Amino acid sequence: MSTAIVTGQPVPGSSLDSDLRSLGFDVRVAADASEAETLLATVPAGHRVALVDARFVGHPHALRLGLTDPRFPLAAVPGAVTAQATARQALSRALTRETSAGGGTAVAVDSLPDRLVTALDADYGEVHRPELGSLVATVPADPQTRNEARQAVAAVDDEAVRLRSAVKSRDGFFTTYCISPYSRYIARWCARRGLTPNQVTTASLLTALIAAASAATGTRAGFVAAGVLLIASFVLDCTDGQLARYSLQYSTLGAWLDATFDRAKEYAYYAGLALGAARGGDDVWALALGAMILQTCRHVVDFSFNEANHDATANTSPTAALSGRLDSVGWTVWLRRMIVLPIGERWAMIAVLTAATTPRITFYVLLIGCALAATYTTAGRVLRSVTRKATRTDRAAQALADLTDSGPLTRLLTRGRPGKVRLTVLAPLCAALGAVVLVGSAALFGASWTFVVAAALYVLFSAEAVERPLKGALDWLVPPFFRAAEYSTVLILAAKADVPGALPAAFGLVAAVAYHHYDTVYRIRGGAGAPPAWLVCATGGQEGRVLLVAVLAALLTASQFTVALTVLAVVIALLVLAESIRFWVSAGAPAVHDEGETA
Repeated sequence: MSTAIVTGQPVPGSSLDSDLRSLGFDVRVAADASEAETLLATVPAGHRVALVDARFVGHPHALRLGLTDPRFPLAAVPGAVTAQATARQALSRALTRETSAGGGTAVAVDSLPDRLVTALDADYGEVHRPELGSLVATVPADPQTRNEARQAVAAVDDEAVRLRSAVKSRDGFFTTYCISPYSRYIARWCARRGLTPNQVTTASLLTALIAAASAATGTRAGFVAAGVLLIASFVLDCTDGQLARYSLQYSTLGAWLDATFDRAKEYAYYAGLALGAARGGDDVWALALGAMILQTCRHVVDFSFNEANHDATANTSPTAALSGRLDSVGWTVWLRRMIVLPIGERWAMIAVLTAATTPRITFYVLLIGCALAATYTTAGRVLRSVTRKATRTDRAAQALADLTDSGPLTRLLTRGRPGKVRLTVLAPLCAALGAVVLVGSAALFGASWTFVVAAALYVLFSAEAVERPLKGALDWLVPPFFRAAEYSTVLILAAKADVPGALPAAFGLVAAVAYHHYDTVYRIRGGAGAPPAWLVCATGGQEGRVLLVAVLAALLTASQFTVALTVLAVVIALLVLAESIRFWVSAGAPAVHDEGETA
């Protein structure tokens, strides 16, 4: 339960009391700061509390934005301030100081909540102030300004603003013009029936899984149904975020589900296409795995680049300046957003191709499109990195180190060198050379002891790449090189095994490891750092897994290697899922409220 303490003398004709009750607040009235302090002390410690000036005039949605958003311990709009349980002491201290300074006199000259916000800014830190746009939130000082404020409220459609703000300001062309114009109304329908964003997210996942099952039938009707259901799943995927913004139903668990389910839906659909193609006699598992690898590596590039530059200083470049100028030209904004093939355009393309063509053609077009998009985005980020004079922080270096997923072998090698002998090459060059040696040897020699030697060399290159803090201009490329090397190696060895089930087993293994890497990203974004050390050790780290797969390929027959890949996939999946679920449902999980990945 939430409690709102309305301070000052009630204003005849004001709708403030009913507005607060409609937002779920139990309303109490305090004539002055002293009485407000007394009432505040009676509110249970675990409850949200708000102080609102009785003279407040504004839209109900302005109050909703300022007083009900669960993401912020302290928040305010003009004339109102709120504190969640974690910030109650700060609000109490500020009110106590106000009472002592003012002697508990009636609040008539200015707004008590506004004075408290000023004190909280100085004492607690930043108080969240939502962007209100055309919404009104004010404390009029006299009848004339009150009348003007009420006229301003009447002139703006509160519900229309609420619907518009439910849609992300930055989205792809397909999502903006083909989905959001009606999905926002689905979000409102869900809100009015008490549905939660997590329920809509789950419905989106189930719809995508049914789409994958339809594609797995291998029939034309199944492919058509799969395409339609995939679009329906994407509509629900947009709706869950819009519902969260419309009703301010944010949660840590919901943000995690939304982020991870997107990948689960897309990769499950790839598997469904591959199964459907197999029913028709066409083996496209290598293409399905290749599409998953390419898409995951694209995301790792995004994550690594953003983390490397998250809090960098002097972070400017001519390339970034040019990008900013292009963003001021309308048509170039949409063109650049479409070039990167964001999730809306990508899923629409996959859905249409599934319904109209074959899985093989679908994967060919998808791979070509994603490859072009990856080339465009990566090239732009490389240019930005080499032309800027950014100074990167220890936090950024640690985030990149966590993203590399280096295991016990790397730690042993970097700690055990006499005199810290180091090569004189850059970290990304080490990672790139190691990746080339590993993938090239896998393609040339396949499952052999020669390849095991190449894998051992890769371990050495990996250790050298992360031996120093990753603060160089291009050091953000190290994690993507590691991901590409590990995933591609599994793909090549499974393809060379040339036995039934090898590529599906490899698909499962890469999916399990990719989940672990996505989970790492969202922990870092929440400020929780990498997964626990025991999990990294248990999964071997990226270099340990590479060496293990190489040894298994050399020791075992092709059929036995397939079984080994399957077992390894199951073990890693169980480990990372169990730890991930434990972490994200715990009270200590970080509040990651992601707005969705454009890619």
